[in-house]
Amino acid sequence: MHHIKKHLQETKDIVDLLDPEKIEKIIRSLVEIRRHNGRLFLLGVGGGAGIASHAVNDFRKIAGIETYSPVDNVPELTARVNDEGWETVFREWLKVSRLRKEDGIFVFSVGGGDADRNISANIVEALKYAQKIGAKILGVVGRDGGYTAEVADACVIIPTVNPESITPHTEAFQSVLLHMIVSHPEIKAAEMKWESEGERSL
Repeated sequence: MHHIKKHLQETKDIVDLLDPEKIEKIIRSLVEIRRHNGRLFLLGVGGGAGIASHAVNDFRKIAGIETYSPVDNVPELTARVNDEGWETVFREWLKVSRLRKEDGIFVFSVGGGDADRNISANIVEALKYAQKIGAKILGVVGRDGGYTAEVADACVIIPTVNPESITPHTEAFQSVLLHMIVSHPEIKAAEMKWESEGERSL
């Protein structure tokens, strides 16, 4: 019971520490991307890849934003890793996708990438390319935000309340913030199934 209570208390603490203005900044950036008919490209590895794949569905179906992620095409992803290397896999995918300045990159990562220590180098290389193109960079990350936080136009860093639970809390709140964002009145373009059922679903 101790671990459960501790984890739940830490979750409450994180909620209290989150900065609503930074979340709002992401929402404003997404509204602008959609207004200019831009596309959204979602990047993540490990748990972040799972969030990115889930988010593609939500941004397309609920928010009406044309959205893609390289992690959804395993044959291409693994072919590029095998033939070209892990570091460039996202960057080269974005090149083929003809990334434009009207588009956005959204990163879901615990550390946000670290160029000096060669951590999540594929995210770092993709963001360098996005900067070169002039695309918007968004992120929900943990720890100190890493490279993503350094270069992002809008970024939420999930507060660290326990150094031993950075990853579970960051990845959990990435999902929480994803659903908060796509259900925001300025983002939501289509009703979600159970909400649209109204009282019949109760």
